[in-house]
Amino acid sequence: MGRHMILSSFFAALGQMGDPRFRRVLFLGLALTVALLIGATSGLVWLIGWLTADSVSVPWFGEITWLDDVVSWGSFFLFFGLSIFLMMPVASAITSMFLDEVAAAVEERNYPHLPPTTPVPFGDAAVDTINFLGVLIGANILALILYVMFPPSAIFIFWGLNGYLLGREYFTLAAMRRVGRARAKELRRAHSGTVWLAGTLMAIPLSIPLINLLIPIIGAATFTHLFHLLTGAQAPDQTNSYR
Repeated sequence: MGRHMILSSFFAALGQMGDPRFRRVLFLGLALTVALLIGATSGLVWLIGWLTADSVSVPWFGEITWLDDVVSWGSFFLFFGLSIFLMMPVASAITSMFLDEVAAAVEERNYPHLPPTTPVPFGDAAVDTINFLGVLIGANILALILYVMFPPSAIFIFWGLNGYLLGREYFTLAAMRRVGRARAKELRRAHSGTVWLAGTLMAIPLSIPLINLLIPIIGAATFTHLFHLLTGAQAPDQTNSYR
């Protein structure tokens, strides 16, 4: 039953990917992510260059004047590599600030009988985003240790970890719009297995470049459907969802 709900919700979400509101959230999240990563990389490289001495005296070699350039360029490539690694977590977290619009679009099309909700204040959404970003990045960095220790299981660790985190975030986001944060957490715990399994379905495409950038949108839409199905709403009509 849980798997049927997950797949039904997932395909209903895919059927609405052409919605202009979905595209707006996607492009806004990507633009802010790229700007943030470029700004962070440039700022850190500048700071390291500023802290590094212009020249260093080394015994037997004399004065070396190119060390700061090596450190600056080395830092650039290091942070550039980290930016690629962190692209998905950062995009996911930033896009989360705007996923209320995705959930509203899903409900307007598929659950028009529901009363309107009060939009989440931007300040609250920003705080949630910062918390989610910190947990997501921290967990994935720590997971690097497990990847090294258990190479054959690395992909499954990645899916399981991010599946848990994404399921936790997106279900809470979808549920709290209707029942508040406290009740959303209760429902998430009551349906923890289904939420984790649905989150893992979202995490699997994270391994595919470019497609992984769509996951915040698909995830928010999928978990909006899943929340309503778990709380007794009518299952989404697949025919209508693809219109």
